[in-house]
Amino acid sequence: MARIVAVAMSGGVDSSVAATLLAGAGDQVFGLMLRLWSDPDRGVNRCCAPEDVVRARQTAATLGIPFYVLDAQEPFREAVVETFVRGYAQGLTPNPCFTCNREIRWGFLLRQALAMGATHLATGHYAQTDLRRGSWRLLRGRDPTKDQSYVLSVLGQHELAHALFPLGRMTKHEVRSLARDRDLPAKDRADSQDLCFLGGGDYRDFLADRVPDAHTPGPILNSQGESIGVHAGLSNYTVGQRKGIRLATPSALYVLEKRPEANVLVVGPRPALGRSEFPVGDLHWVAGRPPSSLRGLRVQVRYRSPAVPATIELLKPSQALVRTADPVAEVSPGQGAVFFRGSECLGGGMILP
Repeated sequence: MARIVAVAMSGGVDSSVAATLLAGAGDQVFGLMLRLWSDPDRGVNRCCAPEDVVRARQTAATLGIPFYVLDAQEPFREAVVETFVRGYAQGLTPNPCFTCNREIRWGFLLRQALAMGATHLATGHYAQTDLRRGSWRLLRGRDPTKDQSYVLSVLGQHELAHALFPLGRMTKHEVRSLARDRDLPAKDRADSQDLCFLGGGDYRDFLADRVPDAHTPGPILNSQGESIGVHAGLSNYTVGQRKGIRLATPSALYVLEKRPEANVLVVGPRPALGRSEFPVGDLHWVAGRPPSSLRGLRVQVRYRSPAVPATIELLKPSQALVRTADPVAEVSPGQGAVFFRGSECLGGGMILP
């Protein structure tokens, strides 16, 4: 049976190439673009700016496929933006990409695509899937510099059964080359790096309007518990940060910890930064259950961080304790801890304070 594929299009090069590959493979393809919420004081959402809608529509017309724009502003604001704001209010450093993938792209958008008759939803993510012994697996993309399995770790069997990642076996260079060869409208569009809903603005200014307490000054303590200065509000800092502490000291200081209940920022030298043991909550397993063995796993704690060997102790169905042989410098509450065995992404959860 021919596949009917909805392609999530953003006007960028990755989704444009994904649509091009699928249309060329003989699938019945149509494009879907989400209109997402953005802060009205800071410009349009960088995932659906007017020029991006034009590029996506032009790409669809070039490919001869239908194209639709769906309004997801309110679901996006409630699920992604409000969760982001609440996280910072609690002293966390949330990653909104996890929430967006779980609730919007593979929640709202997948439901809409299926309701419109699609059998599959394709995106321009750099990841791969395969079916083994009746269970779908999520695998790293071929290009290690672009692999996005980390932020897709929130997907489960239902989502993966409908998922297509046409770029999973490609490198970014190959994607760019194909886009230029086909003269796609997005061939030279730069990748977006900032939080999409801020329109390129600073998240600290955005939070200052919505979480005034997060910008309340408080004491800076060193690792011995001594007060050595005053911080400018906990939302201005993240664990591992060096710049912006603004203390005159003989050696560089890094943010070691945020204590929102006392409005305290703890700083210290780089050797004190790492953690080799930390709790993880809101556990999610791609297979729908933990693996039969938790041996030989690696944990990745930031999108750009390497996965390191770890032991995982399940404390309850939704919580685990992660231990690493060597301290990991980037461990920050609110970020994702994602577990891998080789190239397979098994799932993950949120790092807890």
